[in-house]
Amino acid sequence: MFRRTFWFTTGVAAGVWATAKVNRKLAQLAPESLAAQAADRAVLAGRRVKLFALDVRDGMADREAALRDALGLAAPPDPEPAADPGRPRLVQTYPANHRTTGNEDH
Repeated sequence: MFRRTFWFTTGVAAGVWATAKVNRKLAQLAPESLAAQAADRAVLAGRRVKLFALDVRDGMADREAALRDALGLAAPPDPEPAADPGRPRLVQTYPANHRTTGNEDH
């Protein structure tokens, strides 16, 4: 009788374990779970690409500095800031009776 009870209990435990494992796997394969996993992986890939780009930029700056030192070039001057397209450009205007050249007779 003890043997039968042992094997019955073992079978019930194996069934519960297998059922729980199958339910977990089904939950992982649900559309919502797959979408969340895909989003997480996309965010992770984006972070890796960003870190790679930053590393490349740093390497380029280091290499440029090394080349400038090797060639004895001075650091480049700071470029002038780009004009703001939303800001009106200042244009110098003259009064109507102002002469712009000395060749005009008014």
